Amino acid sequence: MNEKSHVSLEQHVCLVCGATFDTGAILLDRRLRASMERHTTTGWSLCAEHRKLFDDGYVALVECDPQRSGSPAGGERLKPEQAYRTGRVAHVKREVFARLFDVAIAITQACVFVEPGVIERLQARAGRPLG
Repeated sequence: MNEKSHVSLEQHVCLVCGATFDTGAILLDRRLRASMERHTTTGWSLCAEHRKLFDDGYVALVECDPQRSGSPAGGERLKPEQAYRTGRVAHVKREVFARLFDVAIAITQACVFVEPGVIERLQARAGRPLG
């Protein structure tokens, strides 16, 4: 059933895991034309699980395959829609991240994309799985 309507339930895609989830918002075509599907994905944010971890002070390391990910244009950062996620994710405290990588990230930044092998090296260094 692919009927269009003038209302739609808004969804976002999680930056960390790539899961689609409802935002709780309802979208309305102001012209009241049947132009929208039942669900409309409008952007990126964090699902409830990853929002909680972010609020608790964690940064997500999201492993991406550089061969399958899109190429950033002109030295820009990899965009969420370009990242081919492998499914491996680790969470580290923001302070620990700054020490490990010797770089500060914005307080609003919830995740970073890392190449394969980074999470394994951190786990070996920590002597336990990161999660």
